[in-house]
Amino acid sequence: MKFFLDTADLAEIEEAASWGALAGVTTNPSLYARIGGTFAGFPDHIRRICALVDGPVSAEAVGSTRDEIVREGRELAALAPNVVVKVPTMVEGLAATRVLANEGIRVNMTLCFSVPQALLAARSGARYVSPFVGRFDDISEDGIEQLSDIVEAIDAYDFSDVGVAGERIEVIAASIRSAQHVTQAALLGADIATVPFNVLRKCVEHPLTSNGLAAFKKDWEKVTNA
Repeated sequence: MKFFLDTADLAEIEEAASWGALAGVTTNPSLYARIGGTFAGFPDHIRRICALVDGPVSAEAVGSTRDEIVREGRELAALAPNVVVKVPTMVEGLAATRVLANEGIRVNMTLCFSVPQALLAARSGARYVSPFVGRFDDISEDGIEQLSDIVEAIDAYDFSDVGVAGERIEVIAASIRSAQHVTQAALLGADIATVPFNVLRKCVEHPLTSNGLAAFKKDWEKVTNA
């Protein structure tokens, strides 16, 4: 499973990239607003993210009609070769995805919550589909179970005839809230987990690792002080 970072924060991206395990970045309007981003500065900010990441960077179209999404998608894709256009799962989004995919523009279909939505996204030519795990948990439903169903359904079919040539659709486990979510997503076969920086850091940490390091340090101090 690959790790994407779900953020618009350049410092977080630079730090995560330095670990050597970062395969991509996903952003959205909320994440960009959270760092105090401006409309005028958005194109340059996406370019800066793309320069930091050796992998796909999802930037979201905010239009509500297919024509608006297609126009924005073309503009976003022109910013850098590794931009992936993020499109919401809705009728207008499906229509826009078909047009963009036909032009060789990769699409990440987001806000996906069901198997039928995921299958329609795949048939429209999406390069990625992003089921949201944590938002199911927010309404006391099992987000991991929904993710498992989507992974199984997508893996059951070949969508190579409708996507960008030579590339298969991948499932991104999104709205990840914990390292346990990451574990479950990996075990059920999700291709990618896109995670906030704090969750990515927690994936590295373990109390037994910390305890072991403390013990090693304490024993080494005995050696050096003998």
